Amino acid sequence: MSPGLKLASRDGPDPVTGKAPNVRRNAARTLANMLPRLWPKGRADLRLRVGLAMVALIAAKGITVYVPFLYKEAVDALSPETVAAAAIVVPVMLIVSYGVGRIMMIALAQLRDAIFAKVGQNAVRELAVETFRHLHALSLRFHLERRTGGLSRVIERGTKGIDFLLRFSLFNIVPTIIELALVCVILAYAFDIRYSAVTAATVIVYMAFTFTVTEWRTRFRREMNDLDTEANTKAVDSLLNYETVKYFGNEEHETRRFNRSMEGYERAAIKTATSLSLLNTGQTLIFSGGLTALMLMAANGIAEGVLTVGSFVMINAYLIQLYQPLNLLGTVYREIRQALIDMETMFDLLEVPAEIEDKPDAGALVISGGEIVFDNVSFYYDRDRRILDGVSFRVPAGATLAIVGPSGAGKSTIARILFRFYDISDGAVRIDGQDIRDVRQDSLRAAIGMVPQDTVLFNDTIHYNIRYGRPDATDAEVRKAAELAQIGRFIDGLPQGYETRVGERGLKLSGGEKQRVAIARTILKNPPLLLLDEATSALDTHTEKDIQTALKRISQNRTTLVIAHRLSTVVDADEILVLDGGRVVERGHHEELLALGGAYAAMWNRQRETEEADRGDEERQFAASEESEIRGENGMAPAAADPGFA
Repeated sequence: MSPGLKLASRDGPDPVTGKAPNVRRNAARTLANMLPRLWPKGRADLRLRVGLAMVALIAAKGITVYVPFLYKEAVDALSPETVAAAAIVVPVMLIVSYGVGRIMMIALAQLRDAIFAKVGQNAVRELAVETFRHLHALSLRFHLERRTGGLSRVIERGTKGIDFLLRFSLFNIVPTIIELALVCVILAYAFDIRYSAVTAATVIVYMAFTFTVTEWRTRFRREMNDLDTEANTKAVDSLLNYETVKYFGNEEHETRRFNRSMEGYERAAIKTATSLSLLNTGQTLIFSGGLTALMLMAANGIAEGVLTVGSFVMINAYLIQLYQPLNLLGTVYREIRQALIDMETMFDLLEVPAEIEDKPDAGALVISGGEIVFDNVSFYYDRDRRILDGVSFRVPAGATLAIVGPSGAGKSTIARILFRFYDISDGAVRIDGQDIRDVRQDSLRAAIGMVPQDTVLFNDTIHYNIRYGRPDATDAEVRKAAELAQIGRFIDGLPQGYETRVGERGLKLSGGEKQRVAIARTILKNPPLLLLDEATSALDTHTEKDIQTALKRISQNRTTLVIAHRLSTVVDADEILVLDGGRVVERGHHEELLALGGAYAAMWNRQRETEEADRGDEERQFAASEESEIRGENGMAPAAADPGFA
């Protein structure tokens, strides 16, 4: 294995859930979780389908074990000792019956699969939706540590494994065991207990060998899965950060990282393929040995006059007929074992607890005015490193509060706490007197509109991304929101208008265009509370002024919390809090804070100096551009630059 590859194994944690191997779900627990979905509550139609499928299965197996009897009778009826011109109708009817039996055997099996298809696919859909819903219920902490490619691969393999397991565990393993038991009883009754014993011994040795070798091969398949997940995660991560890769010219570096994962996958795949050859060879030797022994016994019985040629054919037909599902059983067991491996991580994922949960008696948040209160709020991952330490402030209904401070001061943490992505360690957060821990999360988040610093859009149309603020909004409402966000004219000027696709994470739009889409989305949501998390810090000065105009428009008559990097954007706030080291160090209006001459004044002066330097650079660039245009028009340098005019 290549150095630097961190893989899940029997000795390490799972790559997605982080669980140690000793808590991995075993096969029995996986089946116990999955099988009840075949008999879903409140679905009489699906239960009826299960019952009909079982009837078809039993009928198919009954015909399967009876068909060799027809074969025997037909062979005996056609032997020279028994056939006669007048009795030719008997073997013909037996042959026709044999053909009809073969058709019914296959037809009933296909009918069984068709009836059960809806049950299996319903179970797959329900589990996939349950997993998807659970992922959205997990905490922000989990998703900040997630590996998106790995998660998607786990769900994909898990749902495919469930589909396979549902179909083949019921309709291959169980029917094969039933058929084996019936064949052993028939052979013991019709011939001799020795035939039954040899058949049973052959099948038992065959199955024991198959299960043992498959278990040994399982670790190779598990390693393949882990390396496949690792490679896919690296590929997705690299492609999502395409621009960063290009900025630093690290295409070959990314290719080498991906290649290291694929090299490990290649080695594991080779081990899997070679061990499969060993398994197939062993299975053939065991079954062929048992079949040869039974044929020798039957031939000896014919020589002694105890058995007829039809009996010989019937024994051979039973063994060949039994070999087909047994041979498939080896493959099916391998696939079922693999399906169980694929499902383990998916079920483990379902067991990851949601860090933030509603109280059993939680009601909906009721907004009467929109007052926000942080009362002595502290937050920390561990007590030695506090992110927020005793933060208190009040935002009156309809007012605007700005929070400023250096990077790492805890500004964005306040936004995440307000949305209840995290639960605070001490203190309380109240909206109109209601502790946000006592209300439903969906009602809390429905009341807050968010315009983030880094707007990430869905890889869909502009219309879809704006409408995401309120999915039931009409087209007219979407257009009105776009106009209010000052992006309507831009959208109308695009060849495909509102149906223009924005690309992965909105990369086809500029920063200002994405911000306007985010503002339009928030306008459409029409929330009573507004949170602006450094919504203009990544924009140029001209674009920032346009965005600020749009933001002021939507913040009117709304309680607004502004987390700002550029102080020039918050000078009109009703109150400004200066946060440093997780504590409020200053608070007041813009003029009051400047008069204090403290942390805010120092930040203001530094930013003014930077802005003046930037403005000077812009003016010089503009002058250079003007001079370049003059040169281009005259085909020569300006006159003042010519020594002859000095």
